[in-house]
Amino acid sequence: MNNLADFRKMTEEFPERGDLMPVLFVGHGSPMNGIENNLFSRYWEKLGKEIPEPNAVLVISAHWLSRGTHVTAMEQPRTIHDFAGFPKALSEVEYPAPGHPTLARHLAGMIESTQVGLDHDWGLDHGTWTVVRHMYPNAHIPVLQLSIDYYQSPQYHYELAKELYHLRKKGVLIIGSGNMVHNLRMVAWDKLGTNDYGFDWANTINDKFKSLIANGDHKALIQYDKLGEEAILAIPTPDHYFPLLYTLGLVKNKEEVTFFNDKAVGGSLTMTSVKWG
Repeated sequence: MNNLADFRKMTEEFPERGDLMPVLFVGHGSPMNGIENNLFSRYWEKLGKEIPEPNAVLVISAHWLSRGTHVTAMEQPRTIHDFAGFPKALSEVEYPAPGHPTLARHLAGMIESTQVGLDHDWGLDHGTWTVVRHMYPNAHIPVLQLSIDYYQSPQYHYELAKELYHLRKKGVLIIGSGNMVHNLRMVAWDKLGTNDYGFDWANTINDKFKSLIANGDHKALIQYDKLGEEAILAIPTPDHYFPLLYTLGLVKNKEEVTFFNDKAVGGSLTMTSVKWG
């Protein structure tokens, strides 16, 4: 906290609640899910109605990779259209959710393992707004993003997430947004319209990930490179996998685990998502 006024504001707006907010890992997939009415977006809408309304949403998106760790700290984050080759309608979407500078400063002060920078340039990328706009279409809930330091190890991200646990007690919904299986180089583009089409290796490792998550075997998920060839194919680069490690670090043993949107897309992608709590 920078000053007493910040502390008072946080205490008033984010009192500890009796309920512990759930944690979500969301397979966000194609940016088109942000404007389509489909199986995935309908479930995101359903979640927004089922989960207790949060005081704020914090997203760790696969699409904000940085050197060092940063949190958005502006009053009004911009909507980032970080993609190309999609219909004009997608690029015209604006999601005008407010930010929350006081919460950003509070979060930065909570983290002791590294210095967290207060960012005023980023905004909400498509790993965030394509999901959250279906959950909270009125854009009335503050939304922040936490960047992923791409130069750190899987263990680092898992441990950093543990320092955010207290936010769950203050009504902050934390979402990791990526994809467990994400290999764009191997996508069967002619199968993208096929319902639940996954290559054998993708289905095998996706089932393995789910089993490890259900059993609380976080060590094996952190050391994913030891899970065999299927894991290497599923995670050629860790950008879309790191958000899962943040969500794992935020949960305690014996929290209820629910899988949703458990579908493969284009052979080498999975939309499999998880709710804890």
